[in-house]
Amino acid sequence: MTQATAYEHVVVDESGTPLIEGTTMKVVELVLETHAYGWSPDELQFQHPYLTLGQIHSALAYYWGHKEDLDRDIERRLERVEQIRRDVGPSRLASRLRAEGLLQ
Repeated sequence: MTQATAYEHVVVDESGTPLIEGTTMKVVELVLETHAYGWSPDELQFQHPYLTLGQIHSALAYYWGHKEDLDRDIERRLERVEQIRRDVGPSRLASRLRAEGLLQ
């Protein structure tokens, strides 16, 4: 079950995560791609051809309207990834590649 928002194409799922309606694409995923790769809305659409520019612009507008909350969510997700990395430890492949000088 999802809840509509004031932003066309953006809904909030039962866990409170904003999504592009009719997809599994989270608003934070698009935001992270703009931050990580510097992608414009046109590039986001090229990378995700199942999304319309209207959906992408609406998702980005939602982000700017809820920036503090979504930035906290992004930070929480990044902290979780780092915790998982610490718990799992280095991969054997990465260790082998470092030993061979193929990875820093």
